Amino acid sequence: MYIYIIRHGETDMNVKGVLQGVLDEPLNQAGRDLAAITAQAMGKIHFDECFSSPLVRAKETAEIVLKETGNDIPVQVDERIQEMNFGEAEGNKLKGTGEDARLFMFDSFNFPGFPGGEDFHQLCARTQDFLKELIARDDDKTYLIATHGCALRAMLNFLYEDPSSFWQKNVPYNCCVNIIEVKDGEAKLIAEDKIYYPDDMIVDRYKS
Repeated sequence: MYIYIIRHGETDMNVKGVLQGVLDEPLNQAGRDLAAITAQAMGKIHFDECFSSPLVRAKETAEIVLKETGNDIPVQVDERIQEMNFGEAEGNKLKGTGEDARLFMFDSFNFPGFPGGEDFHQLCARTQDFLKELIARDDDKTYLIATHGCALRAMLNFLYEDPSSFWQKNVPYNCCVNIIEVKDGEAKLIAEDKIYYPDDMIVDRYKS
């Protein structure tokens, strides 16, 4: 059993460097191109099932990957893998939130959540509920999962060598792919934040 987990392509809000959360922003043209390039480079993988966050940027990414890899299957939506709810901070830049920004990036599990939003413990609980349920199938299928930066890190947290580090040194890049192999009930992360496009196309908006 193999599970491919992809972060969505670029959006205009990504370009602006603001927190999107559950705001329903579509991909921009660069994001659609990035998803297509990624899928083409992945090759003709046969996906048996596909799950996506209900947010349009993730669904669009999944649809593009399925099309480019030659898979005519539906995109199934699961709310458990949508992005973190950033509450009142949505639509704002992270660097403008002071101490919250420091905790968010460097001490995530002690971050209390933005007003009206979720914290990282809540995010890990709901995303891992989805992933562990899928892993428990332990079948011979190959799955495609389309999600978001925070949700991806939360979902995979229990599989990381050091789960105390939420971000694993960086925010996942747009359209990076993580691959899980499940064998005899045991899940192993065999590829982390794999990039299928040229390095000069990588954009890291969270270096500072």
